[in-house]
Amino acid sequence: MTDMQRPPVELRHADELELLKQRDRKQKRPVAPGWQLSAQSVVEFVLGDGKEITGKYVGRRSLVERCVVSLATNRGLMLIGEPGTAKSLLSELLAAAISGDTTLTIQGSAATTEDAIKYSWNYAMLLAEGPTLKSLVPAPVHRGMSEGKVVRFEEITRCLPEVQDALVSVLSERRLAVPELGEYAVHAAPGFCVIATANLRDRGVSEMSAALKRRFNFEAVEP
Repeated sequence: MTDMQRPPVELRHADELELLKQRDRKQKRPVAPGWQLSAQSVVEFVLGDGKEITGKYVGRRSLVERCVVSLATNRGLMLIGEPGTAKSLLSELLAAAISGDTTLTIQGSAATTEDAIKYSWNYAMLLAEGPTLKSLVPAPVHRGMSEGKVVRFEEITRCLPEVQDALVSVLSERRLAVPELGEYAVHAAPGFCVIATANLRDRGVSEMSAALKRRFNFEAVEP
């Protein structure tokens, strides 16, 4: 980690994550399919336990608990709030505790395309061999579904509405079709979920469709 200015949460707090795993095993806490920690340990990782686990997020316990329940029931989680309210930090902590991986992140902007969300292609291989699994380049949603991990979508409302709606079928059917490969599709493995953040006050914000809103549980993150 000495070569990194800002190591990922799962590396900075690897010792605490391992301690919580051991605690889950000793106390026989139930762990949701695809999760590395129990729901109780996820909350403790984020807020601390006053002893061996440090508090990393200053906020209401009830908010964190509702977030964990949403994700445990395979609902999308939407964190909304003013700039600087630690929405991104909370999503990163949740992803680290649940999946042990915070790298499956999409940064929303007006330039974000559907390829950056689902998948793209190695065009040299595509021209040489046509569409094959070898020429497919997985994007965060494809990887999150196949590996059963949390996908973080930062500033989703900065994306164009048609790009946002790429998530509708993924969140409802838990399936990602790749039409170029015929009937091939990725089915969500246990543990896959999406945490999105939105700042509804900035300029350049696109309104989410009603269909997409229904796929998320909204939580307001306050200062």
